[in-house]
Amino acid sequence: MFYKVCRVIVRFVMLFVFRLKFVGRENVPKEGGVIVAFNHKSNFDPVVAGLSCKRPLCFMAKEELFKNPVFGALIKALGAFPVRRGKGDIGAIKASLKILGEGKAMLMFPEGHRIKDGRKVKAKPGVALIAQRAQVPVVPVCISGEYKWMHKITVTYGKPISLEEYYGQKPEQEKIQQLADNVLDEIRALS
Repeated sequence: MFYKVCRVIVRFVMLFVFRLKFVGRENVPKEGGVIVAFNHKSNFDPVVAGLSCKRPLCFMAKEELFKNPVFGALIKALGAFPVRRGKGDIGAIKASLKILGEGKAMLMFPEGHRIKDGRKVKAKPGVALIAQRAQVPVVPVCISGEYKWMHKITVTYGKPISLEEYYGQKPEQEKIQQLADNVLDEIRALS
């Protein structure tokens, strides 16, 4: 309920700030666990992701954001959970698997952090690792446009990517990295 109320309020405000256009939202399965993977260039991206997706999104957020008790409580109420970046955070992986096992949708940024200058980076392997272990599809999504007053922001959803051929296996780290890079390539192809 809190998520829905916040979404309505933020959507109203965002209509006066940006011209938002959503394409391909029907590509997100209506039910069941799914990772919705976005490119990440701005602090506005999680907000725009939440507005564009018809399903509520749970998401990882860097643990530093939870240090402010008010902001931490707010984002936790909106579906966030902490992740220690730069380390293999087993707790965050377990939380992700639990969320996806409950049939929820989860937002991930395969780049792992904001890439403001548009340069190409390797994907963090977590997106493929979690999708493979949770046995869920990944929907690639690209946010394009500039976050400037009344500029057009387009959110384009691609077709779900299945890692089904790897379910129940233990792929080598190189394969997981390749699969994660493929997800990021699909996101970039949507721009």
